[in-house]
Amino acid sequence: MLIRGTLQSMREAHEFEFFRAGGVEQVLIRSGADIAHIGELDQKLWVALACPTRGIEFDRRTLDFIDTDHDLRIRPPELIAACEWACAHLHSPEELMEGGDGIALSALRQPAGEDDALADEARYVLRLLQKEDASVITLDDVMRRTGMLAAMRFNGDGIVTPETATEESVRCTLRSIAQTHGSTRDCNGRDGVDKERAQAFFAEAEAMRLWQAGDGTACGSAAMLEAAEAVGAVREKVEDFFTRCRLAAYDSQAAAALNASHETFLALGGQELTLDHERIAALPLAPIGPGRPLPLRAGVNPAWSEALATLQLKAIAPLLGDASVDQIDESAWNELQRRVASCQAWLAQKPASPLSHLDGPALSALLEAQGAVMALIEEDERAAPHNARLRDLEKLLRLKRDLRRLLENFVSFKAFYHREGAIFQAGTLYLDSRSCDLTVRVDDVKQHAALAGLAKTCLAYCECRRGNERMHIVAAFTAGDVDFLLSGRNCVFYDRQGHDWDATITRLIENPTSVTQAFFSPYKKFVRLIEEQVAKRAAVSEAGAQGALSSLASSLGTADKAITPAAAAGRLPGSRIDVGTVAAIGVAMGSISAVLVALFSKFIDLGQWIPIALGGIVIAISGPSMLIAWLKLRQRSLGPILDASGWAINGRMKVNVRLGASLSRTAHIPRHAIRLLRDPFAERRGMARPLAAALTLAAVVAALAWQLDLLDRELPRALQHTRSMPGN
Repeated sequence: MLIRGTLQSMREAHEFEFFRAGGVEQVLIRSGADIAHIGELDQKLWVALACPTRGIEFDRRTLDFIDTDHDLRIRPPELIAACEWACAHLHSPEELMEGGDGIALSALRQPAGEDDALADEARYVLRLLQKEDASVITLDDVMRRTGMLAAMRFNGDGIVTPETATEESVRCTLRSIAQTHGSTRDCNGRDGVDKERAQAFFAEAEAMRLWQAGDGTACGSAAMLEAAEAVGAVREKVEDFFTRCRLAAYDSQAAAALNASHETFLALGGQELTLDHERIAALPLAPIGPGRPLPLRAGVNPAWSEALATLQLKAIAPLLGDASVDQIDESAWNELQRRVASCQAWLAQKPASPLSHLDGPALSALLEAQGAVMALIEEDERAAPHNARLRDLEKLLRLKRDLRRLLENFVSFKAFYHREGAIFQAGTLYLDSRSCDLTVRVDDVKQHAALAGLAKTCLAYCECRRGNERMHIVAAFTAGDVDFLLSGRNCVFYDRQGHDWDATITRLIENPTSVTQAFFSPYKKFVRLIEEQVAKRAAVSEAGAQGALSSLASSLGTADKAITPAAAAGRLPGSRIDVGTVAAIGVAMGSISAVLVALFSKFIDLGQWIPIALGGIVIAISGPSMLIAWLKLRQRSLGPILDASGWAINGRMKVNVRLGASLSRTAHIPRHAIRLLRDPFAERRGMARPLAAALTLAAVVAALAWQLDLLDRELPRALQHTRSMPGN
């Protein structure tokens, strides 16, 4: 039974088709069934495992629909969920293969257990757009409906602006809610109020109204309320004063410590002070002494003088019956607190709210508008289901248009290897009669280069400018020579929308582009080295000649003056000709000539082995660089370049020579173009060089033919090679 079930599951498993590109087996999306079963494909066979939602050539809105966790990255679970969701809302997944911006109404369906919401919403949108007879809804229809919805009075976002209300009292209430509890932006970008803020506002207004309603029973009168507030304003500082005086009465030595110290006043003296300075307010209300009463006017802390004056006027005079008293002892203070205790208890229950400054009539006016405000919010929220269905309809239309293309740039790289324009290709760079199609946007050049160097590809980082816009790209040079790729060179970059950008190379990562380039590389370096050495020697000779001319000019300028013996003695050695030096130079030139003649004779003596010897010399010179180039070209891949840009590539995506030649194309004259080969500015060359080359070639051929005994029949016996051999 188990074996039968296993075989049945194997038969039911979806069969994918694969193609090979870049040295990797990649899945081919050939039908809607492939999209519907993409979750069954082993993720080890996916080309990419993550890609960014920014910096690639793909519709951002579509990527945001797929990026459900909003981390600006797409991963396989999110892509699989998008495929399954799209297939669940279509009668046939083949719709996803057709692409396009429109969906037939008959193609829409809802998953089991749900009503036909998307189809109904599509018909509703078409009806609003006066397209009742249309059988296909397009993305443009949905976006037009979205714009209409945003402009409507109730757009379904649950946010009400003051302009939504028709009554001025309701508008004022909405403004008060926004001022005290903040506002939020609606879908039109205007500030408004949602249900949460409105409910919090009205709850606080009702709490404040109920608190104020207890005023008559708790305080009895407005004068008692003012007295309780005056006592409450200084209660903690007065309690602190009398507690310190009690400690001073307990031990007279404590008085000095309980008063402000001399060092405290020294520290204050070095600052710029005001009466509301916090360090002044922290000092005791008055000097501390055993059993001392609290002064209310003279000799009090200036930061609290106004509060103590209010205490005397609003509390002590009306409650203790002494308007002229200028001090209060602890017993009188306790009596004062007892009389305002019930009112203070009521004040302690005052809600902490930004509405605390409002009186009863103002709060009542706000609460009267509560019903109208909440009704507006509820009416706006009733349009919310249309928003949700409209969003799902937009999502489905975008997935129908873009999902297949995303799969062919994520699950496989078919779009890249079939040269259809991959989403990571930023555009085309033109430089050195060559176009580079493999260009990728870069955010951090230094960080990107650290990883992209592993691609074994010649990379040029460029800064692109278009007006006030700036961006960085990296271009891969995969064909042609790189002799003149230098930092600072200017070029032109065309993005995928066809916009041209000024570009400047800022950084290079050098790698070979072909084995042919590597073959000529040693000779180019040798010629370049000779040119540099010749230039250096020429510069030294020029400097010497200039020095000699300067000395000669100085000598001519002083010719009328007598030459001193010392000057004559210093000049004579320089004018002598060293015979030994001349002899040494002659011997050296003779030795070099003898060596060259010997080498040429040995080379001629090789006879028919001369071509093999020439090949050996070429291999000895170019072989190492060609071998290194071949090894690097075998390792050239796309993966590190994309990994450095935020992708997660699942395998080594090779860029072989054939693919590289298509990514970096050199200039070619059209086949049927007319060519005028006469160059009026071409350098004029005489017959000396061609004649010398022809004579040299003829001499080499003649020497080789003589060495191979091919000329013995035509030459006199004395000049024949066989006769001239020793022993003949």
